Amino acid sequence: KIPLGKLSSLDLQKFYKKLLSSGRVERIESKKQSKGLSPKTVRNLHQIIASAMKLAKEQKLIATDPTDGCALPKVEHREMKTLPVEQLASFLREAKESGVFELYYVELATGLRRGELLGLQWEDLDLERGSLRVKRQIARINGEVVEAPLKTKNAYRTLPLAKDTVDVLDQQKKKVGASPWVFPGPTGGPMSPDSVLHMLHRVLKRAGLPRVRFHDLRHTFATLALQNGVDVKTVSGMLGHYSAGFTLDTYAHVTTSAQRQAAEAMEHVLSGSL
Repeated sequence: KIPLGKLSSLDLQKFYKKLLSSGRVERIESKKQSKGLSPKTVRNLHQIIASAMKLAKEQKLIATDPTDGCALPKVEHREMKTLPVEQLASFLREAKESGVFELYYVELATGLRRGELLGLQWEDLDLERGSLRVKRQIARINGEVVEAPLKTKNAYRTLPLAKDTVDVLDQQKKKVGASPWVFPGPTGGPMSPDSVLHMLHRVLKRAGLPRVRFHDLRHTFATLALQNGVDVKTVSGMLGHYSAGFTLDTYAHVTTSAQRQAAEAMEHVLSGSL
């Protein structure tokens, strides 16, 4: 233990290095995963510590802030993958044949996080008015599938449902009967996040499509919404992001393309006056 007043940037950097190599809590389902935390998670933890240190300095508990000038691990940006429009029909057709059509259709129609989708209960839906409230998520903690709070306060949100999505949810209601969960597991409780991912990879393989992560279905929703003229602020709210700026950064490639299309459209309008 190091007293707060003696904590240095070097101490923090040693701590971050340890987190990168062995910071992950050992869990049954993470045996194959690295024992260390990702650089992104370590950077997020640094932000929390930096906020605490800033407050400590303001209250004269420390003379200097050890987080100032602290070297942080570099984040490797994974290339974002989406399902192109021309592959969606094949994907959904195979999902239907595999008996999981409703789950993946609702995901593509709403862009929910995996845990949020599995956390849906029928009491969260108003199918008459066409709306859905995101109130909880399902996570696997210490080997147990449990209900957990949502990621941020912005994640608690109400989303509109299109008529086709309402029809698909009506079909799902008939399938699951008395279960309170919209997408229950085999035992009637919430479905395991792992099994949803395994099902996704099975469906993609049978459809002859490249493997994507479950989170890439969320990216597909956002990309298609932006490409079809939905503004960034609206998409950000639907995704439950903490700011429209974050959404803009994440999908900069999409918005840049849209800006070019807008410039070309204006060129077409104005060219007649030259």
